[in-house]
Amino acid sequence: MDFTFTEEQQAAAEAARGVFAGVAPDAVPSPALVAGAVADDFDRALWATLAEADLLSLLLDAEYGGAGLDAIALCQVLRESAKVLARVPLLESGAAAAAVQAYGGEELKSALLAPAGRGELVLTVASSGRTGHDGAELAVTARQDGDAWILDGVQTAVPWAQVADHILVPAHTAGDRPLLAVVPRVHEGVGIGEQFSTNGERLGELRLESVRIAARDVIDADGAWEWLRELLTTGTCALALGLGERVLRMTSEYTGKREQFGFPVATFQAVAVQAADRYIDLRAMEATLWQAAWRVASGAPGTLPVSGDVAVAKIWASEGVRRIVQTAQHLHGGFGADVEYPLHRYHAWAKHLELSLGPASAHEEALGDLLAAHPLS
Repeated sequence: MDFTFTEEQQAAAEAARGVFAGVAPDAVPSPALVAGAVADDFDRALWATLAEADLLSLLLDAEYGGAGLDAIALCQVLRESAKVLARVPLLESGAAAAAVQAYGGEELKSALLAPAGRGELVLTVASSGRTGHDGAELAVTARQDGDAWILDGVQTAVPWAQVADHILVPAHTAGDRPLLAVVPRVHEGVGIGEQFSTNGERLGELRLESVRIAARDVIDADGAWEWLRELLTTGTCALALGLGERVLRMTSEYTGKREQFGFPVATFQAVAVQAADRYIDLRAMEATLWQAAWRVASGAPGTLPVSGDVAVAKIWASEGVRRIVQTAQHLHGGFGADVEYPLHRYHAWAKHLELSLGPASAHEEALGDLLAAHPLS
């Protein structure tokens, strides 16, 4: 496997580093210090800057104003965004637009893609289902009624639900066929309840009561929801990698300056061994991420379906990022508990990413099922 990035992918990462260089992760209030969410909206100024840098349209084709890149480029940008805890719907809006482009009808693509690439429309995805444990497509039913579809059900923990313009909602038909409906946030029968995530961001409980969606706004294509789910999961792994890299660097800088008995604590064997273990976690997270992103981007055949590589990446991301932030808290000592120091915000984000789209145990179970169905020779 050649993990060398193309010039275009490297350029996307460099542009992202330039945009995020001025973002301070401690500029947002601590979730421990506010009664509700840390903010009512995402960072609109940063969103506009990302649009100006053409980083919101990476996956879109040239006819929609995009660069025509792939999941690897998106993951490069997401990796950089997580290092500063960028409060923007970069993953959700980018993945949703990519799914519309890959599987949507021409009318839907014409209406959504170019404005989404310019940052004028914000998309998100209801990917957690009713409880966060069952398949998201099982939480909503869809039935045809003439030239429209009627949706009923509840989706929990929808990111950016209160501020997105459209929500991609997976649903299932009477024959258990999954489909995707593009639901406007302001629409008859649509209700959004207030929820909060571990990291202090707003989430929404999406309630659909006989919501009528025109057929042109429904993606009824084989594999559409599965592909979108795999892209979202892979992007979540990229966020976990970027966050883990920043936290390990913070830990290295702190232990290099903190002294005990006249020596930096980084020179103590117990500290060095723990840091080395976390470095190994990062390298495993990185290798499995790019394997999954390459499979999602290329659709190349493998011993297991693409979902197998995505499951492996998510297992490492969930377990690895948890171990990294826990070790960081431990090696920072009492300083790590200071809510005015950004480490605790990284810890809260890490916990949210660990559980997003399924914790490690859920993906281990899915991987076991895949191995049973596709035994390795």
